[in-house]
Amino acid sequence: MSKATETTFDLVVFGATSFVGQILTRYLFDTYGVGQSVKWAIAGRSESKLNTLKSSLGDTAKDLPLILADAADAKALQAMCEQTRVIISTVGPYALYGEPLVAACVRTGTDYCDLTGEVQWIRKMVERYEDDARSSGARIVHCCGFDSIPSDMGVWFLQNEAEKIFGAPCRDVRMRVKVAKGEFSGGTVASMMNVAKEAAADPKLRKELANPFSICPPEHRSNTRQPSLKGAEYDKTFKTWLAPFVMGAINTRVVHRSNALQNARYGKEFTYDEAMMTGRGTKGRLAAYAITGGLAAFFTASAIKPTRWLVEKFVPQPGEGPGPDAQKSGFYDLRFVGRTEDGKTIITKVTGDRDPGYGSTGKMLGEAGMCLALDVPADQPGGFWTPASLLDGKLMERLTGKAGLSFEVVETR
Repeated sequence: MSKATETTFDLVVFGATSFVGQILTRYLFDTYGVGQSVKWAIAGRSESKLNTLKSSLGDTAKDLPLILADAADAKALQAMCEQTRVIISTVGPYALYGEPLVAACVRTGTDYCDLTGEVQWIRKMVERYEDDARSSGARIVHCCGFDSIPSDMGVWFLQNEAEKIFGAPCRDVRMRVKVAKGEFSGGTVASMMNVAKEAAADPKLRKELANPFSICPPEHRSNTRQPSLKGAEYDKTFKTWLAPFVMGAINTRVVHRSNALQNARYGKEFTYDEAMMTGRGTKGRLAAYAITGGLAAFFTASAIKPTRWLVEKFVPQPGEGPGPDAQKSGFYDLRFVGRTEDGKTIITKVTGDRDPGYGSTGKMLGEAGMCLALDVPADQPGGFWTPASLLDGKLMERLTGKAGLSFEVVETR
């Protein structure tokens, strides 16, 4: 169950002065105001930076409360959690800075969401804190940004439609990124580099990262080999060349955990994978090979100390990102194709109206936090959930009504 005690705030944004934190804060301010129906605050370690952020919102933000807390200060984190029903955290890489806040939320029964894509860290948090979260009532929901809400909710939507139209879920679902205009966030790149560094030093971790069920409960496994695109490949359904999608490594794990937490609603032998469309003909094929080679070079260089510093010079750093105009001009279009066990097919699409890593992520994260604070029933058990398994249709309404996403059936046959 959720917190039974009365709190000062419905929601607190921790790490509000980070790049994504500022986007999120602006979104919440523009959408929900200050001192109105939703009680919320911003938090971080620097009072001067928090005040600067508040001033940037204008005079009507003067009453927006501030909370001082450092990611490494357990006492301050505990005090912050005791004041609110929900914490949204943007402080990453989470494998380096995230555990103390998760521990504080679990101790105090405070709901929590973030935008991590670090599967190895999620696994550790589930192993260390799942039982305590169930006892305290804290609902922990990782991966509430571009990784992995469009994928997780996209599969949830497709399966809902398949059940309505065909009377059964799809046993196999493939997601294809048709187009995504935007930049990687510095925080995302830092997290990816940290994963590469950890994996290079730990053979056990490398094996875990190759396991599509790595964050599922131990009893949830499949006898069916999971697809996993490693190089350039031609897709007959969409008649285009494909390349590996870098976010697929986390998105596939989240989708499988959602299936497990919904009692294998998609089927015990459900298969899922993700890839990027690179185009048709020779141009598309060359692009697929180029992307495959580029990803391999990035992870190899990130894993080795002598070349890691060189990579860091050419990628966005945490706290860096595109300006407001670039965020607004970004968008994405994801296509899902699902097939039932008896061969029926459904194609759906998910679109977003901002760049995926910043503008859209900020809105999705904000609505996930609001959904936790306002929509999830009080008797919903604590534990480590996913967006689809806990927030489901209530989040879908918020994503389409406020966050600029659309979900649509394109074709059935």
